[in-house]
Amino acid sequence: MKKLFAILAVMGVLSFGMTQAAMAQDSTATAAPEQSEQVAPATDEAEAPAVVEETSMHKELKTKFIEGDAGFMSLVAIALVLGLAFCIERIIYLSLAEINAKKLMGKLEAALAKGDVEGAKDICRNTRGPIASICYQGLMRIEDGVDVVERSVVSYGGVQAGYLEKGCSWITLFIAMAPSLGFLGTVIGMVMAFDNIQRAGDISPTVVAGGMKVALITTIFGLIVALILQVFYNYILAKIEAITSQMEDSSITLLDIIMKYNLKYKK
Repeated sequence: MKKLFAILAVMGVLSFGMTQAAMAQDSTATAAPEQSEQVAPATDEAEAPAVVEETSMHKELKTKFIEGDAGFMSLVAIALVLGLAFCIERIIYLSLAEINAKKLMGKLEAALAKGDVEGAKDICRNTRGPIASICYQGLMRIEDGVDVVERSVVSYGGVQAGYLEKGCSWITLFIAMAPSLGFLGTVIGMVMAFDNIQRAGDISPTVVAGGMKVALITTIFGLIVALILQVFYNYILAKIEAITSQMEDSSITLLDIIMKYNLKYKK
């Protein structure tokens, strides 16, 4: 449920941003005639290129998006929005899962050095993230011996690693889906081009241009979406690897601390 709310929130932010951009574009469009009325006719020709250069990139992307066939371009846009929603949700989750592992292990070592097992458990309970959860599971079985603690830590570490990777399969799906939709639009655009040739009975560039344009535009946007999602996905993988390394290092440190505790208080 929390994940669903996060995805809906992200989609709402994206739609709000698109609305704000559209409002800004409309305001600039309405402000342009007022400026042209105040300026002399001789200066209008000089300022026109600057206005075109500022808005040409945005208008060109918008125009090409519309020209690329609404059906396939909408599917590519949906793949981008959903893929970004999953990426942002993973980034937020992994950012919250990151803690100062060395500081946590130092607190646990200090508590166990005093024989305060319950205090060490409280420290783990009050600390977020998978590392604290793994340490808490180990401390729950501290009276059963180091071997039992090790098995518990390893087993629960695998569970936490699964939580870290949750949702990544959906990101890879959208990464593969975006260019596939683009290529599908390319094939259909080629079919449209040949269909136009068959109707006209001519192979002139004018007849072929419409279908070829749809084919190329859908491919371009599909590849752009896949590249954007791939960058986010690699960043997520890097964070997962970093947290996993901290989990393994903290598990080894916890076993060493428990061994010291057993030697000191279980003679």
